[in-house]
Amino acid sequence: MPLTPETLTRHELNGLPVRVVAATNDTLVGIEGTVVAETQGTLSVASADRVRQVPKRGATFEFALTDEAADSANESGTASKLGSETAGVRSGQSGLCEGVAYVTVDGGRLLSRPALRTETNGESRWR
Repeated sequence: MPLTPETLTRHELNGLPVRVVAATNDTLVGIEGTVVAETQGTLSVASADRVRQVPKRGATFEFALTDEAADSANESGTASKLGSETAGVRSGQSGLCEGVAYVTVDGGRLLSRPALRTETNGESRWR
C-alpha cells in the first residue's frame, strides 16, 4: 500500500519529517524534525541539536509527504493548508513547496502500538 495522506496513520512513521502544530503543552508547539522512534504514547523527534519525546495524546502533528503522496493529496484535497501556507516561511522561500503534501494528524489517532496500528485493517483491537 503506497504512503498517501489517507493511509498515513497505517504506515511506519520513522523517517518522516514532522512538526508539532498544536499541543496542550504550549512548549511543544513548533518542534520539528524527523521521527526517529515511536512508542505507543510518544514520537521521538530529532532536530539539528537534540531528540525530543513528544506525547501523542493532546498533540496535533503535521507530516510532510513527498512524491506520489503529494500528487494524491493535490487530487483529493486532504493536504492541510497550514503546512502549504507556512512551508515557504520555514524554508526561507516564497510560495508553495512543489512535490510536498502536508498532512495534519491528531495524535489521538496514533495512540496504539506501532506494530498493531500498521496491520492491514489499521484499527486493531486488543484480544
